Amino acid sequence: MLIAAGYLIGSIPVGVLVGRAFGFDPRAVGSGNVGMTNVARAGGKVAAAITFAGDILKGLVPVVLARFAGLPPAGLAAVGFAAFLGSIASIFLRFAGGRGVATSLGIWLALAPIPVAIAGTVFIAIIAISRIVSLASMGAAIALVPAAAAWGCPRPYVLLAIAISGLVLLRHRANIGRLMAGEEPRIGERKSKSSP
Repeated sequence: MLIAAGYLIGSIPVGVLVGRAFGFDPRAVGSGNVGMTNVARAGGKVAAAITFAGDILKGLVPVVLARFAGLPPAGLAAVGFAAFLGSIASIFLRFAGGRGVATSLGIWLALAPIPVAIAGTVFIAIIAISRIVSLASMGAAIALVPAAAAWGCPRPYVLLAIAISGLVLLRHRANIGRLMAGEEPRIGERKSKSSP
């Protein structure tokens, strides 16, 4: 029941709902992605901030509810993964979705804040150096696995970190191609090509 609820909460298309409230559909602009970065391109900083907060809550709320229900680490990891899966393969968007980065942030804030703080530090450092959001997101995803292991997280959490990080990288495969070609846009650049 809680796993199903986690998936349904994770599936809530926050970016689409925010876009509708602001008069646009993120699926029809820019990269077509429903996450914060593309919402910012069409709706500005306020719409992006609301989307980011909502996507974090999609991961945070199911895991917090599961913790209150007394689930063990394996159960908490399963609920977290279900929420993440909903964010990238939403039943409300015909199993499409975003990259899952903000939702995974919410999941890890509820599970183990220190590893996600380490990954967040990596994100900030890469953004400061490169000004490329996708690169920073992938760097943070990669950093999460050793951070969770080094912090002594339960085995189910480490396995969850591996699964989430692998899927985040998979969802960024188009970005990886653009990075290799030197075509991935930086923050503040006007884009001649659409990108997530």
